[in-house]
Amino acid sequence: MDLTLSPHELAFQSEVRAFIRDNLPADIKRKVEDGLRLVKDDMVRWQKLLGVRGWMAPHWPEKYGGTGWSPVERYLFEEELALGGCPRVAPFGINMVGPVIIEFGSEAHKRRFLPRILSSDDWWCQGYSEPEAGSDLAALKTRAETDGDDYLVNGVKTWTTFAHYADWIFCLVRTGSKAKKQEGISFLLIDMRADGIVIRPIRTFDGGDEINEVSFTDVRVPKDNLIGREGQGWTIAKFLLGYERTGIAGVARSKKQMQRLRTIAAREMCGGRPLIEDPKFRDKVAAVEIELMALEYTNLRIVSAENAGQAPGPESSLLKFRGTEIQQAITELLLEAVGYYALPYAPDALADGWNESPIGPEYAAPLAPHYFNWRKASIYAGTNEIQKNIIAKMILEM
Repeated sequence: MDLTLSPHELAFQSEVRAFIRDNLPADIKRKVEDGLRLVKDDMVRWQKLLGVRGWMAPHWPEKYGGTGWSPVERYLFEEELALGGCPRVAPFGINMVGPVIIEFGSEAHKRRFLPRILSSDDWWCQGYSEPEAGSDLAALKTRAETDGDDYLVNGVKTWTTFAHYADWIFCLVRTGSKAKKQEGISFLLIDMRADGIVIRPIRTFDGGDEINEVSFTDVRVPKDNLIGREGQGWTIAKFLLGYERTGIAGVARSKKQMQRLRTIAAREMCGGRPLIEDPKFRDKVAAVEIELMALEYTNLRIVSAENAGQAPGPESSLLKFRGTEIQQAITELLLEAVGYYALPYAPDALADGWNESPIGPEYAAPLAPHYFNWRKASIYAGTNEIQKNIIAKMILEM
């Protein structure tokens, strides 16, 4: 695997850096780098700037608005976005349902939904998990019963990120009663403004409200909103999760957080000298950096495989569970670096303008809320335990 960037790739990297420097709004960049909470308007503003440049969906085919970039260029693009202090692009439209519609949807679906995803005019959320169907997703009970040209949907989805912002939700629903429970599941697109939908916010320990419970009571959904065939939902879900888990690795954003950790540790004092000079703390930082470097090389091997035309496989499970473990480890070190100044019970510290009577350095205030929020990273998109099972099964079947 050759890690040397070509002259073309170096020029591309410089082009992306220049675009970020010239276009990323200063207030959004400050929020990201200070760890403050972003609102929908922040994310949409940035996404529309990417959309105008034609860079909103790098991994989509060019005929649907993609860039035509190679996997290496896409990797460099994501890295520069993270290192440049850009917000994450909301994944549910661009990275999840968009590729599903392209792969499994009809031409009518593509014409109807893809342009509004690209323009950020439609905001999406994911309806997978249920109160009794999380890691065992095939146990889901939300049903879609045929009623003429429509389905009537009844059930509950939970841990639904951005449901309170969303215009649409893509859902796994049960349309059949097969002996094998995976065979009775279908993939359905539902308008969040439909009658019978109720959204209940779930307040997280860090004070956030980005996740929700969504209930459906006799929600009428046109059969035209079915993606693929009835009973094909499980196949579509596995296709989607491969892309979701690969992106969750977050190598570049972890590298950015390591820079932040070193900066803070150079400011904090321990025994009359900067914390970063303390041998025990420095060893902890080095251990995480080594793990992050190993993950980066693993990610690059997968990028190299994609460059050769291979789709993401079970290796994406490795990226998911190691990536989230490293993200959590970095938040632990950030918390340790500032000690009691982390203010664990001050979720308001994530709000822009919160600086009234700060206790300790201002950069410390958001660290505990982030620490608590990132505990969920090892659970969503399939728990890390499930990912290890997938990897073990892959090895045993070789």
